[in-house]
Amino acid sequence: MKENNTPAIMAYITIIGSIVAILMNTEEKKTEFNSFHIRQGLGINLSFHLFSYFIGYFDSWIVSVAYYVLTLGLLATGFIGAANREKKLVPIVGLTFQNLFKNL
Repeated sequence: MKENNTPAIMAYITIIGSIVAILMNTEEKKTEFNSFHIRQGLGINLSFHLFSYFIGYFDSWIVSVAYYVLTLGLLATGFIGAANREKKLVPIVGLTFQNLFKNL
């Protein structure tokens, strides 16, 4: 029987989805696959909100568009990996998020 990957997929759908995924991945239902993707999704979503504040100081639409495209690309890469049941790090920041949120 395949494990439930719904929390893994949900982790990439906004910060609220990451929080719900953490709650769904409770001790009795906790899997390493879901935890892996929750760490990735939470890291991307938190970084997006944190750095969006600083991106606002740049008066350049080019910087803003590049930032949003990068974030969307990271979310799409993680989402597709979770949907395909693959434990693949997102480019650039994946290992950092795995180490930063290792307790999840």
